[in-house]
Amino acid sequence: MFFIGVDVGTGSARAGVFDARGRLLGNSEAAIALWRPCPDHAQQSSADIWAAVCRAVRGAMAEAGAAPDQVTGLGFDATCSLVVSDADERPLPVGPDGAPEQDVIVWMDHRAIADAEAIDAIGGAPLAHVGGTISPEMQMPKLRWLAREMPDTFARAAQFRDLPDWLVFRASGSTARSLCSLVCKWTYLGHAGGWDDGFLSAIGLGALTGSAGHARIGTEIAAPGDRVGGLTPYAAEELGLRPGTAVAASLIDAYAGALGSMGAARGNPLALIAGTSACHIALTDRAAFVPGVWGPYRGALLPGLWASEAGQSAAGALLDAVLARHGAFPTLAEEARAAGRRPTELLDATLADMAPETATLTIARHVQPDVHGNRSPLAQPWRRGGIDGLTLDTGRRDLALDYLATLQALAYGTRHIVESLRAEGLTIEAIVPSGGLAKNALFLRETADACGLPVILPDCGETVLLGSAMLGAVAAGSVPDLAHAMRTMSSPAREIAPRGGEIAAHHDRKFRVYRRMQEDHAAYRQIMSGA
Repeated sequence: MFFIGVDVGTGSARAGVFDARGRLLGNSEAAIALWRPCPDHAQQSSADIWAAVCRAVRGAMAEAGAAPDQVTGLGFDATCSLVVSDADERPLPVGPDGAPEQDVIVWMDHRAIADAEAIDAIGGAPLAHVGGTISPEMQMPKLRWLAREMPDTFARAAQFRDLPDWLVFRASGSTARSLCSLVCKWTYLGHAGGWDDGFLSAIGLGALTGSAGHARIGTEIAAPGDRVGGLTPYAAEELGLRPGTAVAASLIDAYAGALGSMGAARGNPLALIAGTSACHIALTDRAAFVPGVWGPYRGALLPGLWASEAGQSAAGALLDAVLARHGAFPTLAEEARAAGRRPTELLDATLADMAPETATLTIARHVQPDVHGNRSPLAQPWRRGGIDGLTLDTGRRDLALDYLATLQALAYGTRHIVESLRAEGLTIEAIVPSGGLAKNALFLRETADACGLPVILPDCGETVLLGSAMLGAVAAGSVPDLAHAMRTMSSPAREIAPRGGEIAAHHDRKFRVYRRMQEDHAAYRQIMSGA
């Protein structure tokens, strides 16, 4: 018996076929389109996303050599993007240009920064569970923007869904919403009775209150891994699977990464899910309120445990942008394509040629990584990034310094988050990475050294897909619960230990520079505002 995990990220849909021991038998990926009609807007098409999911599932099944009747459970995870549809489940446009197929406001869309600030000023009990400051990447600021800027779309909308929940609906017809999505991104207080109608009314979303209003945002709630239905005949045909195959209540992609990776570590690990953005998830048996950190969310991942979620709004996207800006990158990229390698592999080799110990090459090169705002722990989406220490060099070695300094800056962002969690009494003993950047050995080494923590790396290189497959295993009844799935389906792990000594001292000094650059950026903004 096999289980399929489907992961929908910002740029692609991926699928993996796993057996009962958590071994990956086959996987596949299909690209997803992204539109940016104007600054701070990012939109997608649910139809395009579903088509990519179908291609990925069929590709994974073919690679695994699996037959449809061998697959007993299916789990979905996705970015926390907003999908809008009418009473007939037809897509509704979400952009100012009215493109009819673009019915998804992507998680990274920052059009609602002013709405998030307005919600903060109004206040309310749910804000205590988002670190005191709601993010424009969450759904209530986006819905407030829609209600004001596109009132016709808002009025016509019969369903506002998180993308993971929409995928479950598209596969099974179930209208159940995952507790993970609702408590993490919708201000749903699962531990305290659910929707806070007074808060919704106060922030201008009274149309979503009451029994009729709640139907647009969720009245049937399921815990991650619960069986919410089976594949409809139509969806089964599209996916190349058997009708009735168990479909699980979903997870946000970062939480799937945490589920698939944390079972490989002992003690109190911090899950680091690093893809386009980065999320950091810690689980505790008590509610810990950490300024600038989302949560605590009870039951968002495992029943009875509280999740604290921090993150960086740009991780892989930051690295891509820094490399693309450099004049030496086009030649490097072409050379990498010709050799069938990644550009970062060539930069790793360049750094190795520059010095036997590369970490300290950045003594005079520093990157401030908040190019898309700071998600945690500063919780300031208006922030921007910068590079200090530029010279007249425009060649590959200079690009390699930018590359290394960017990886280190991401590591300092994680260190800042770890320090904030520890300041509120959370114990963090290791970092367990997943996502695309977890395949970058230099990123992992710099993270271990900069944070002074061991990095525990599961042998399964697709832990986000594994987490979703665990959902499918629970929904199929093959394992009793997610905690059991973590124990039985998680892969062995290897450890990258922090090196200490002068390497640690170098990172201590650079972390001070990192924090100073953040302070200076805020000062520049104040000066330019005329204050």
